[in-house]
Amino acid sequence: MITLREIREEDSAALLQLNKMLDRESKFMLLEADERKLTEEQQREMLRDIIRSDNSHIFVAEAEGQLVGRLSVMGGNTRRIRHRAEIVIGILQEYGGQEIGRKLFEMAERWRQNTALTRLELTVMTHNSRAIALYKKMGFTIEGLKKHSMKVDGRYVDEYLMAKIYEDQ
Repeated sequence: MITLREIREEDSAALLQLNKMLDRESKFMLLEADERKLTEEQQREMLRDIIRSDNSHIFVAEAEGQLVGRLSVMGGNTRRIRHRAEIVIGILQEYGGQEIGRKLFEMAERWRQNTALTRLELTVMTHNSRAIALYKKMGFTIEGLKKHSMKVDGRYVDEYLMAKIYEDQ
């Protein structure tokens, strides 16, 4: 059974482990397998800051006591961009196709209603059709193309910039 919930400070070690697993198994994440250098204490401090923030949050999927997915909402730190946040989502391959991504987005949407966020944005590699379909289903639109945005396995990859705007604030 998969449980969806908000992150807790005591999840810091499990979150670090999940992120390292995602880095190893997915070519769609930003970091490669050996690039994540955070210590558990650094992860805990970052998590404390996020939990205290009024425009950032993390939602997780848990199965059998292990974190198997997460959606991060990272809000801007300066006055001019405090209304926007960047979304990063990752789900272990073994747990794909179970609607976890959609449900994590729905949790983030409910949380966002009680914030001053009016813009959510994300980037996605242009060949990641499964993710693009999810983001469109969740109301995100493509705003632009970032040519040669990343280099994966020695090849340049383009990314879409996608966003969702809220007029409720």
